[in-house]
Amino acid sequence: MERHDSPRCECGVFGIWAPSQVVARITYFGLYALQHRGQESAGIAVADDERIMVYKDMGLVSQVFNEAALTSLTGNIAIGHTRYSTTGASQWENAQPTFGSTPWGDIALAHNGNLTNTGALREWLATIAPLTPVPVKTRMDSTTDTAILTGLLAAQPGPVDQAIQAVLPRLDGAFSLVFLTTDALYAARDRHGMRPLCLGRMDGGWVVASETAALDIVGADFVRDVEPGEAIRIDADGVTSIRFAKPEPRGCVFEYVYLSRPDSVLEGRMIHNVRVKIGMLLAKECPVRADLVIPVPDSGTPAAIGYAAGSGIQYGQGLVKNAYVGRTFIQPSQHLRQLGIRLKLNPLKRVVAGKRIVVVDDSIVRGNTQQQVVAMLRQAGAAEVHVRISSPPVRWPCFYGIDFADPEELIATHMDVDEIARAIGADSLGYISLDSLIAATHQEPENLCCACFDGKYVVTAPPGDARRLGLPESGLGQATYKKGLVVRAASTHD
Repeated sequence: MERHDSPRCECGVFGIWAPSQVVARITYFGLYALQHRGQESAGIAVADDERIMVYKDMGLVSQVFNEAALTSLTGNIAIGHTRYSTTGASQWENAQPTFGSTPWGDIALAHNGNLTNTGALREWLATIAPLTPVPVKTRMDSTTDTAILTGLLAAQPGPVDQAIQAVLPRLDGAFSLVFLTTDALYAARDRHGMRPLCLGRMDGGWVVASETAALDIVGADFVRDVEPGEAIRIDADGVTSIRFAKPEPRGCVFEYVYLSRPDSVLEGRMIHNVRVKIGMLLAKECPVRADLVIPVPDSGTPAAIGYAAGSGIQYGQGLVKNAYVGRTFIQPSQHLRQLGIRLKLNPLKRVVAGKRIVVVDDSIVRGNTQQQVVAMLRQAGAAEVHVRISSPPVRWPCFYGIDFADPEELIATHMDVDEIARAIGADSLGYISLDSLIAATHQEPENLCCACFDGKYVVTAPPGDARRLGLPESGLGQATYKKGLVVRAASTHD
């Protein structure tokens, strides 16, 4: 398994209803815009008035689809998916969209997020699936929560709108969904709106996507976000809203830090502008005497621009990123693992030599990347290396669609800031405070999920993880952190 040192978001989703457009090709470009949200597999499902076709495979969007594949995908409705796995193995059976046959017609579905009550949902599916004309096995070859969800929707006796009302209120965790039948496109977002999902209008049709950047790429105009607890149906009659749960907004704060593209807009705020503001606040909270501010590209760039503006220190490019290197897989020796970082980043020696450097990154997970970046800058002749991080220390795992390491592997659960600075070899280390991070988003604190930073889980965790971390197995709760040890849980309910 890959041992990564940065947060990974599970998936990106895209959907289009446009009878006058070549929907498969538009979906292909939409997935290209969402490639950063998942690089393990990609898939597109298209529907006409009679049937649904699904084409998916392992790899990047450009590797999965070619001219022949796109030409074969004809219809007037399409959904697409690009995946990074947080549940289910990285294998073809778990690629999306998933497919199911129902008494009322076929369905294909794609999912961004992570359900936390899959055990209960699997039991429910096992009890109702024998009553449907399609055996459970045809839908359960996959090991993902998405396959379970598809099976549950397909097993309902009524039409899609009734299936939505029967199934979606019973889901715990995070989900932004796009799914289709032969005559309509659907999208839905969990009651907390943890993962983003937006609606756009284009010539001759409608588009839904994980991020507004995907709307821009395909020439659609942003209309609004799909609301927490809302499903929408798009067909020849237009857009119909279906409310299945009371909204309780708890958007993921890490979308602002890292996950979303900087050119996307979330809750009315351009992500790039939020990250620049984070950097400016970071400069005020963690000042240092230095000659040059540089980012770890590309995710650290906006915050580094903000840090330079806030501190008055010159901004520059001190690290060059190889745009053609993807994910670095585990190698058989420490030397080869270090070479994996060097394939991605290389210092500009004449820029950094002899200078006191502030290097800005978005987060520290295990610390391996930052350790090697600091070492590379020192080898390039930097006089001092000061690390600044545009998020608070990551101390808790995420159960809602971001693949953070377990607490035992998160460096901040075992070390304080000074200890981490010594571990990565930096002259100093500074993190932005959670209060300043939230202030930069312009969101109310109660409308954000910050569990990876503060241990306050706003949605039920999976039972096994809840017991392991000392969390309540239902309702809201907070785990208490003590130098690498979860010692107790304090429920926020009476």
